[in-house]
Amino acid sequence: MRRILLKLSGEALLGAPGEIIDPDFVKGLAQDIRAVRELGVQVAVVVGGGNIFRGATGAALGMERTRADQMGMLATVINSLALHSALEGCAVPTRVQSAIAMTQVAEPFVQPEAVRHLEEGRVVIFAAGTGNPYFTTDTAASLRAAEIHADLLLKATKVDGVYDADPKKHPDARKFTSLTYDEVLRRGLGVMDLTAITLCRDNRIPLCVFSILERGCLEAILKGEPRGTTIGFG
Repeated sequence: MRRILLKLSGEALLGAPGEIIDPDFVKGLAQDIRAVRELGVQVAVVVGGGNIFRGATGAALGMERTRADQMGMLATVINSLALHSALEGCAVPTRVQSAIAMTQVAEPFVQPEAVRHLEEGRVVIFAAGTGNPYFTTDTAASLRAAEIHADLLLKATKVDGVYDADPKKHPDARKFTSLTYDEVLRRGLGVMDLTAITLCRDNRIPLCVFSILERGCLEAILKGEPRGTTIGFG
């Protein structure tokens, strides 16, 4: 793989109770990304904001949806800056590009500039989702992956792949090693939201779902080891 996009949920960054960002986890994640970069792979990242605020949760509590989603976008900027700091601490040159203008803390998202940074060896973190309400960060990840012509989209979760049922609730749940996008849609598997899955399928971007809790798993996948669940085109 020449270029990848890593999608990370905000919840993965949670630390101990009351700690919205686990510094040890973020440091370990930065080291995993550095290892992949040292393979010669260009790395882009989209991180969610669920450890701080979810727009959908705010809307459910009676907030106006657009404002709630904007708050969620700002939460992703905080997480992106935290990851930026950890990567720079590992001597990995990094840029944060935001879909919402905030030039004092991040560059604006400009597709050619993002590609240039990647080609020059920098990690690029895409913050603030798509910049629009009503779209998830999964959709933002699929969109950015298409825009930068990523060879692979990797979705990091707390489980080691896609199952036919929630493995935490159903010990006999069966893990899939591979699926097609049509199978994901037909089975209604909750891999990503419908818009995100459709974007990947229509732009022929393969997807791998894996556990971010397993250190070194990202590097192993890119070395060709069978980890997680791959989703493609049959």
